Amino acid sequence: MSNKIKKKPEPKVQKGKWYILPILLFAILVVCVTMIVLTNRNKKSNLNAKQEVKKTETIVAGESLEIPIVDITTDASFFSAEVNGTTMEVVAVKDNEGNIRTAFNTCQICYSSGRGYYKQSGNYLVCQNCGNSFSMDQVEVKTGGCNPWPIFEDNKTVTDDKIMISYDFLTESQKIFENWKTNL
Repeated sequence: MSNKIKKKPEPKVQKGKWYILPILLFAILVVCVTMIVLTNRNKKSNLNAKQEVKKTETIVAGESLEIPIVDITTDASFFSAEVNGTTMEVVAVKDNEGNIRTAFNTCQICYSSGRGYYKQSGNYLVCQNCGNSFSMDQVEVKTGGCNPWPIFEDNKTVTDDKIMISYDFLTESQKIFENWKTNL
């Protein structure tokens, strides 16, 4: 008889299957996080690059906010006014057919949040509170819901060289700017 000790067979480990899964999941996670970070960085730089607000004009009784037609292009132009101590902003833009459209730079739903205002991203205005976006062709056309607060034809005077929005109409609209840009 032999004094050899029998060794128990070692359990068979299937190499190449289980240790690859965590590495693969980690790699996918890194790629996803990188894509999200780069996408958000590009969105922020696009939004900030397009918006240039004109100097704030103080409007008093009997005056109007005057927007020179020559300043309005297919890129949104933002015109700031102070009425009775409230800062307001009007966005003016030409649509694809050359029609000039105007709206208050505040969202009809999100205005009270303090972040319910728009910045341009490409051919769209994007609400800084909810993220909804609207093409330039929708400005002054859509009413109600989450979109820029329109300034219709009967609320402004348009001449060959300027658009005028009266002190009275601006005063009526003051409430939608009470919390405007307070939660930046």
